Amino acid sequence: MGRVKLQLPAKFPFHTEIPIRISDINYGGHLGNDAVLSIVHEARIQFLRNLSYSEFDIEETGIIMTDAVIVYASEGYYGDVLTVEVGTTDFQLTHCDFIFRLTNTTTQKEVARVKTGIAFFNKQTRKISAVPDAFRTKCESATGSSSQHTSA
Repeated sequence: MGRVKLQLPAKFPFHTEIPIRISDINYGGHLGNDAVLSIVHEARIQFLRNLSYSEFDIEETGIIMTDAVIVYASEGYYGDVLTVEVGTTDFQLTHCDFIFRLTNTTTQKEVARVKTGIAFFNKQTRKISAVPDAFRTKCESATGSSSQHTSA
């Protein structure tokens, strides 16, 4: 079976720097897979805050993660600072993907690429709901792309 490949967006509209903490290191002495998800979670929250949203309130709709893919390129170690770039792709009726590229800020070596599938969730009805148009528009204008509505 071949390795998973993760296509990056043409442009990342947001980036942040996140240091690798000692608690992010696994028994192999490098950045653990669980910590990668924690790091991209922090980056997603910062990205949403930059757009004046939170995970609980994107145009009165929340989000939930439906899947995740991590593709490793190199190791990360305690004390490294990662530049985490964030973008959105593949907008569908009820969900989209958040794409992340983690790069060692000092060496410029790519550490990992991550995709998290995100569904939009109505807190009142406890059901999946449509991607808010205003959110989609903000994300697409930030990357200079547009997408068609397609069914879930």
